[in-house]
Amino acid sequence: MEQTEKEFSVSTILSPLLYDTIKREKPYISVIVDILRATTTLCTAVYCGAEIIPVATLKEVEEYKKKGYLIAGERLEKGLEMADFGNSAFDFLNKDVRGKEIVHSSTNGTKAMMQALKHNAKEVVVACFSNIDTVADYLIKQKCDVEIVCSGWRGNFCLEDTMFAGALAKRLLEGSFITRDDATNMALSLWKESEKDIWLTLNKAKHVHKLRRHHLDDVFDYTFTFNTCPIVPKLFLIDNIWKILPV
Repeated sequence: MEQTEKEFSVSTILSPLLYDTIKREKPYISVIVDILRATTTLCTAVYCGAEIIPVATLKEVEEYKKKGYLIAGERLEKGLEMADFGNSAFDFLNKDVRGKEIVHSSTNGTKAMMQALKHNAKEVVVACFSNIDTVADYLIKQKCDVEIVCSGWRGNFCLEDTMFAGALAKRLLEGSFITRDDATNMALSLWKESEKDIWLTLNKAKHVHKLRRHHLDDVFDYTFTFNTCPIVPKLFLIDNIWKILPV
């Protein structure tokens, strides 16, 4: 029997380490979230015209580099020695990247994407505050269950990804979705507490303080501005290579 309009559910995975624990009985769209900084960076890069090839491991990065590909990303707040771009949205904003294939790897976000692909998500899309309303509108139109995957920090829960999950879930519940998921309800509560002044929450976030210590906070205002990149970046398999392109 087909699902009715109000039967599509939204759930939240608070850490990629929990991904394998979920029993799924219906097709679902996986929404990858790594606010600081991978998904914000990827959304910006795609909006500026880049074709992103996400990879999880440094070995894969090295293999692509030997083939002459451009490289972007980071590990533990440090840029990759072999990289042509870092892991900041400002590395791509207003830069000449249109039509360029760029391999990207990060500490958390790209690994979460690979998990979603391994588990055969129906679709894998990339979300952040820069495209939140466009992603929400797209998901509502797909009429499919949604999992919001918080990339966290090296397997740990983080405030900024969970806060975003609550903001996105609120939009979906105002559309055609329901939730009976504890993690989503917690994320909704966090967003309700935070939405009038998100920095009341963000100033408590460990990752925010970590990036400030490494002087990587220049992109914060951009990161937490809504709807600057109104696209839906999605993973497509093209010639046996996964690429992030706009829908």
